[in-house]
Amino acid sequence: MRAFGFLSFGHYGPVPGSRVPTAGDMLRQTIELAEGADEIGVNGAYVRVHHFARQAASPIPLLTAMAARTQRIEVGTGVIDMRYENPLYLAEEAAALDEISMNRIALGISRGSPEPAIRGWENFGYTGSTDPRGADIAREKFDLFLRAIDGEGIAEADPRMGPAGKLAVEPYSPGLRDRIWWGAGSSESAVDAGRKGLNLMSSTLLTESTGEPLDVLQRRQIEVFREAYREAGHTRPPRVSVSRSVFPIMNATDEAYFGLRDSQDQIGVIDGMRSTFGKTYADEPDRLIEQLLADEAVMAADTLMLTIPNQLGPEYNLHVLESFAKHVAPALGWKPNTEGPVQGDAV
Repeated sequence: MRAFGFLSFGHYGPVPGSRVPTAGDMLRQTIELAEGADEIGVNGAYVRVHHFARQAASPIPLLTAMAARTQRIEVGTGVIDMRYENPLYLAEEAAALDEISMNRIALGISRGSPEPAIRGWENFGYTGSTDPRGADIAREKFDLFLRAIDGEGIAEADPRMGPAGKLAVEPYSPGLRDRIWWGAGSSESAVDAGRKGLNLMSSTLLTESTGEPLDVLQRRQIEVFREAYREAGHTRPPRVSVSRSVFPIMNATDEAYFGLRDSQDQIGVIDGMRSTFGKTYADEPDRLIEQLLADEAVMAADTLMLTIPNQLGPEYNLHVLESFAKHVAPALGWKPNTEGPVQGDAV
């Protein structure tokens, strides 16, 4: 692990104890949190994307504001649900964001997780899926998105307007594919990401269950990703991130919120598949260091995404990030954003 960032689910609503009653509060506070994290030296500011829910949804305007108000921190998603996206419009937005941020983006994209709405993507106008989970159209649209950001000609030119041929999506941002991540929930999807030359984003759960801890399953997922990446002939050092819930216990407030101690991985069913859910790390810094050094996936990845309780507001979450940066991250190999962009591991 060389880098860490925060991952916000963007929850909001008039819930007792929440500091985020409205969508406007959530959006402004996320920008504020990115600014504060940038100053601390945190490497990444990432947001989840969900639809038909009181959570962060359309990410590009938010990420653009975050990029415009920061200097070094990487901004991105974990993840954009491709079932709900127009691939060519997303390609235009991604390229614009990449240019505005000076290439400081990490756009995580995937088929998406279960959503509150039944086949909600069809309400967005994306029909034709024969898969109950919509994986077929997500993959088709993602492949078109990759072709578009690579600068491939997509649309037939009107000869009345200029030379005949194929027109590419504009703007074009060179090297944008190097900053695209696939959110893989299984080893199979990780292998596909490696073959495509993408980066790998792995969350706090895997749709696999063997009785082994999440970190062991996830470390194997990382290994097969890197093997597939290498065998496909890609040479750029790929990035890999994993997500964890980590809370240094520094004071009585931390203890009251997260003094769980000895949390364990859980087995459950998500999207009809038996899955492994990661535990929460909450302890004094010295014990957190020991626990995270023993986490095989955290040590195999270059970036750790810390899931944060955004409902508690930016002040408290900056306290969590600063505590991790000062008392835990250096012992794990962390390099702050002042030392330049994060690099992946050579293949």
